[in-house]
Order: sequence, then C-alpha cells, then structure tokens
Amino acid sequence: MRQISRTAGILLAIAFACVAAYALQHDVALLTRSALLQAGGFLVLAAVLSLGNYALRIVRWRAYLTRLGHRLPLRFAALTYVAGFAYTVSPGKVGEMARARYYERLGVPLSDVAAAFLTERLMDVLAMIVLAVLLVAVSASAPYRSATFAAAVLAASVLAALAWLPWSAIAAALRGAARLPEWLRRALASGASSLCAARMLLHPSALALGFLTGLAAWGLEGLGLNVISRAFPAAHLSPAAALGIYGVAVLLGGLSLIPGGLGSTEAVMTALLAAHGFAVAQALSATLLCRLATLWLAVGLGWAAVLSLRPRTMPAVAPWR
Repeated sequence: MRQISRTAGILLAIAFACVAAYALQHDVALLTRSALLQAGGFLVLAAVLSLGNYALRIVRWRAYLTRLGHRLPLRFAALTYVAGFAYTVSPGKVGEMARARYYERLGVPLSDVAAAFLTERLMDVLAMIVLAVLLVAVSASAPYRSATFAAAVLAASVLAALAWLPWSAIAAALRGAARLPEWLRRALASGASSLCAARMLLHPSALALGFLTGLAAWGLEGLGLNVISRAFPAAHLSPAAALGIYGVAVLLGGLSLIPGGLGSTEAVMTALLAAHGFAVAQALSATLLCRLATLWLAVGLGWAAVLSLRPRTMPAVAPWR
C-alpha cells in the first residue's frame, strides 16, 4: 500500500507539473516580444514585491503552526510552505495541502496542517475583499460589486461557524456514528477536528495577526500590478485602483474554483484594466506580465522547493519544544 501511495503521489505531481507547464506556455505565447522588453525592469520589481508576499506568508504559516504546538525551524517551514506553491494550479488552491506530507514524520497531525491551511485561506479571502473594496471606493461604477459583497457574506458566515459551532463535540459524535461507513466516519471526524484546531487560530490576537499579514502580503502583489502598469504610460493607474483591480480579479478567480483561477482571473483583470483606460492589447499584456510575476513565479519556486525536499536531500529536522 505504501508503494501504491508513493506511485500515486508521483503521478499526481507529474500531472500538476504538466498542467502548469502547459498553462505557462499558453500565457507566454500570448505575450509579444516588445511587451516583454518594454516591461523588463518593471517585471523584475513586481517579482521582488511578490517575494515579499511569500516572506510574509511564510512567517504567518510558521506562527500558526507554533500556536498549534509545533515550533519548527524557519528554513524548514519556509521550504515546506513554498513547496505547496507547486500545486497552486488546483481548485481553490487545495493542492497546497500536499505540504502536509513533509510534517508527517515530525508528528504534526494532518488536522493541524489542515487547520492552518483553512485559516490562512480565510484570512487571504478577507484581505482580498478589503483590497476589492478599494476599487469600489475609487470607481463609483465599479463592476463585480455584488460578487465582492457575496464573498464578504460568505467569509463572515464561515468565521461565525468556526467560532460558534461545537466542533470537538461534533468530531466525537461523528467518530461514534455507527451507521456511517468507517472511511466516511473517519474523514468527517478528521475534518471536524481540523475545524476545532482552526478555532485556536481565531483568537483576537491571532486573527488580527493573520488578517493584517495577509493584507500586507497581497497588497505587495497588488502594488506589483501598479508597477507593471507603468510600462504602458498611455494609461494611468493609481495605486488604489491597482490594489482594487488585483483584489477583485484574484478573489473572483479563486471563488470560481477553476484551477489557479486560470482564465477567470486573467479575464477579470484584463476587463478592469481596459475599463481604466488601457487599450485591450495593453490590458492583456499587463495582466499576463502580472501573472508571470505572481502566480508563475510562485509555481516555479514551488517546484524548486519540492526538488530540494526530496527524501534523499531533505535535511534532518526536529521540531523545537
């Protein structure tokens, strides 16, 4: 069974790599050589801002695991966190949960990794909603207002459910539900245990830390869009508008559950840039350049981390107690 599981994991990783390579090739093919040359320096600066995004989120991820009782060395936490980026092109980014396999040998339960992942995603959605509101503030006729409001209601509902429902009692009840098949009983109980652990990360101090870190991190990538827009001086995009456009595009791309938001994020971002004075060709180029400096940079770093964490090269690590 262990060999079958290992083979399935390898095949899944190859499938993700193929999907990512195909999607990246498609995006690059749409970019003209002149657009790449024109945006060269701006693209590099946007990539540096994206690295700042990753650094902030690594710190938050490690803080979450520490709060759950698993204090890990920064280098190991950073490598395993970035390794999850290799699977970003999955619906809702759930493929990033693949990083859980690196913590198994350290005794970190899957429920705790899932709790940190769920809380992180929730804080990111809240941060994107705040960024999206900026677009409404600078544009009275901003589209996608209703979708942003719906996302806010959904996020608030999830927060309320996490805070008020008795997840530990629900997990115990599911473990004793004899009418359910054993595999389903275990899966549901594990999910409830993860939600119970997630509640520990929603205390006021942890909640504020997670949200403000997410807001700063994603704000850096939004500013990256503003930097890239300067490669097309015929149109002007204010920092607030860039943050709002980035927030709306990534938020709706994520909620679409299309792997990595591929296609949906680009369509929304291009449409919003065009609405702010960019020619359609320029809006598309700016969008694709932004995705190179954000999504595809993360995926590339993710695969580099995956290779560095192979069993033969993975450093010996012990959690700090």
